[in-house]
Amino acid sequence: MGQSKVTAAAALAAMALSGPLYAQDLLFLAEDVPAGLNYDGPAAAIPTSQTGMVNVLEPLVGYATQAANDTGVITPDFDSFEGRLAESWSFDEASLTWTFTLRQGVVGCNGATFNADDVIYTFERAKSVSGAAPIGWFLSNVASIAGFTPDVFGDEAARALGPEVQKIDDYTVTITQSEPNALFLPVLTIFGLYIFDKEVMEANATDEDPWSHDFANNTDVAGFGAYCVERWTKDDEIVLAANPDYYRGAPAIERVVMKRVPQSSNRVVILRTGQAQLVQGLTPREYDSLRDADGIEVGGVSGNENLFVHMNFDVEPFDNPLVRKAIAHAIPRDQIIQNAYFGQATPWEGHVPSSYPGYVAPETQYEHDPEKAAALLAEAGYPEGAGLEAFGEAFQLSYVAEKETTLGPIVNAISTAMRGLGIPVELNPIPQTQYGDRQLVKRDLPFAINDQEKPIGVDAGYASQLFFVSPEKGGLNNMVNYRNEAFDEMWSKARVESDTAKRDVMLAEMQGMLMDDVAWAPVVEYTTQWAYSDSLKGLQWHPDNSIRFFDLSFE
Repeated sequence: MGQSKVTAAAALAAMALSGPLYAQDLLFLAEDVPAGLNYDGPAAAIPTSQTGMVNVLEPLVGYATQAANDTGVITPDFDSFEGRLAESWSFDEASLTWTFTLRQGVVGCNGATFNADDVIYTFERAKSVSGAAPIGWFLSNVASIAGFTPDVFGDEAARALGPEVQKIDDYTVTITQSEPNALFLPVLTIFGLYIFDKEVMEANATDEDPWSHDFANNTDVAGFGAYCVERWTKDDEIVLAANPDYYRGAPAIERVVMKRVPQSSNRVVILRTGQAQLVQGLTPREYDSLRDADGIEVGGVSGNENLFVHMNFDVEPFDNPLVRKAIAHAIPRDQIIQNAYFGQATPWEGHVPSSYPGYVAPETQYEHDPEKAAALLAEAGYPEGAGLEAFGEAFQLSYVAEKETTLGPIVNAISTAMRGLGIPVELNPIPQTQYGDRQLVKRDLPFAINDQEKPIGVDAGYASQLFFVSPEKGGLNNMVNYRNEAFDEMWSKARVESDTAKRDVMLAEMQGMLMDDVAWAPVVEYTTQWAYSDSLKGLQWHPDNSIRFFDLSFE
């Protein structure tokens, strides 16, 4: 028995390796590898794709860091910004214009030198809204950069970049806002405005794809980050080699192999053998099993990760608020916390991470109450679920198939509770790439479990615009097609309110609207965790939950 376990572990480890690993190499196991490196595409919704993006691209501005928490994970200081590709900046309040002095001597993976032209190209590409998901435009809109309005979707002339982002000289650019907005610098830290290498992107453009989306989706992406793509096999692995010319110094880890190992139990086995040095996406029980393992550390942060039930307002019967409320009351939250998260989660009492500025737990809550759920169903015209079978595929509860180990117990608990009320739920695991496309681009998932959404902008207002503002009013990832004119109007006022206390009152009212409407059915907030070799140092948490390999080193 013991011998067979060792043999199985050795076989799995051999499967995971992609050629020999050397002293300064890192084997990182995840549930998947990047599906694309184009942040203006559906891959932007996939956490492992974001990990690829933040390691090969670089922002103008980043957050400073503060001391490690009690699990050894370093966290950001959200009150302090540091220059990255921008060395310094200033703001003229009268003209709402920011002036950035760019860093000189920055060299990208392809040997190109960074300058103002790369910044202009990045914002031109964002304003072109030519990708499947206009992330760059959305972030510019959130930051109130002049000209980045919803008009770009209906007027080709509006897509041309004007003086709102202007090159002054090779190492100076200005960015002008249309209105005061405190989210400007925080937005620049988010991967969807990281800077592209113009020369390489343009060299890979075609007449059909002038902004090189296909190149970034399938081949590479050109940037000025700490790592360069050495090899990339979709659905298998991506190998990143250190950029020796990286402006912050050559990375301590010379080569990172990010390997797809779908079964979390297999990732645990390989980590225990010492072949892998870092894993993510384990179940809470698996993390617990590793806390006392020799040579292994488990670190985590109560950051911004959550799980909710998604109901599409454009699909019957989820357009009926009584049905949405019935489902919210039917979710067995305590059972999920105990049996799926093993106590490593807390009830989520809102639509915004509870750690974020501006969060308020709304008065309206949906405790697990099957009797109330049954009464609401009857009031909606579906006593004991009678008649709901007419909606067929609407009650297929979709979730990411690659997360079966974690999500399986959750969807089964929800399905059992719902079916007990006569709601004809069927489970529908689908590949992560398909899930991301249907969520972010098509927005046609009727009914789903989601545990991969996190507002990377650390602010309740940012989260509100990202997920709940109507698309025509500047929303982006409104995956449930939620529309509320009063909500949109309140956000249009809150986004430019300079008085923090007044803005917080508006944000609290908006959060109340979301809960009253059951925009989502919030379930839990859970801890972001990693397991890793005790020789690996420097692990940092970032709001996108993606590890920067530059932060890491071996003892």
